[in-house]
Amino acid sequence: MKRILPLLAVLLAGCGDKPPEGWTGYAEAELVYIAPPVAGRLATLAVRSGEAVTTGQALFELDATPELAADAEASARARSAQAQAQDADKGRRGPELAVTKAQLDQARAAERLASIDLTRQQELLGRGFVAQARVDDAATVLAQARARVMELDAALQVGRLPARDDARNAARALAQAAESGRAQTAWRVEQKRQSAPMPARVQDVFLRPGEWVAAGQPVLALLPPANRKARFYVPQSVVGGLKLDAPVNLHCDGCGAAIPARISFIAAGPEYTPPVIYSNQQRDKLVFLVEARPVKAEDAERLHPGQPLDVTQ
Repeated sequence: MKRILPLLAVLLAGCGDKPPEGWTGYAEAELVYIAPPVAGRLATLAVRSGEAVTTGQALFELDATPELAADAEASARARSAQAQAQDADKGRRGPELAVTKAQLDQARAAERLASIDLTRQQELLGRGFVAQARVDDAATVLAQARARVMELDAALQVGRLPARDDARNAARALAQAAESGRAQTAWRVEQKRQSAPMPARVQDVFLRPGEWVAAGQPVLALLPPANRKARFYVPQSVVGGLKLDAPVNLHCDGCGAAIPARISFIAAGPEYTPPVIYSNQQRDKLVFLVEARPVKAEDAERLHPGQPLDVTQ
């Protein structure tokens, strides 16, 4: 009898549960939170939780009334500054130059008359009919007429010139500043409308139309197929044989065929008790966290965050 007991113990040990092949883990998701960079009241919500969206599809829109008003004001300021800059590059208007030109023609006519009168007075002085004072007066009138001609001629030339370089540079700088201000308001208006940056599924919606959205506050979360992954733990005796991009297969209840995946991450340090591993054989052993991502996007859709998984090579 004493010889039979050890034999029975060996047989019973052999009939125990066989250690599972592969490793246990769970599915996890890396969510993409969509938040506007500006604040405002949520006006429209174009999607709902669980809905699939494509790149560029509208997600939500904030009330842009203040920004639209500011954009209109900035646009008007930009047009005004641009017009002032263009005006600084030009001379006086044609009708204004025509007035100066007409005054110049009158001054030249007066100059000719003053010159003729001076010549006549000089002839009369030579004959003794007039005094020297008359000649001096005629010479003064001629000098004044010539000065007037020179004045109006210079005014006409100046009228054809643009503004001074400093004034023109200042006008251009104001125009550029106005355009920059308009670009800022246009950007704020554009940011009030958010669209999907990639194909994904709406994982959760945090706010509803009518609620106030702070700048940077997520309105909803997207889950792209590429952001679904498996997290599992392997013993320290196995981790040395794993490599990045190595193929593995993911198994889950109700998922059908195995999901081909590739290892995307291997932890550099060990852990002791993994959070979602219930195997008594692996407890209290050194294990390393490993992550794997499905090869195909359609297979990734079969993984749901928190879902238990079995991983095999």
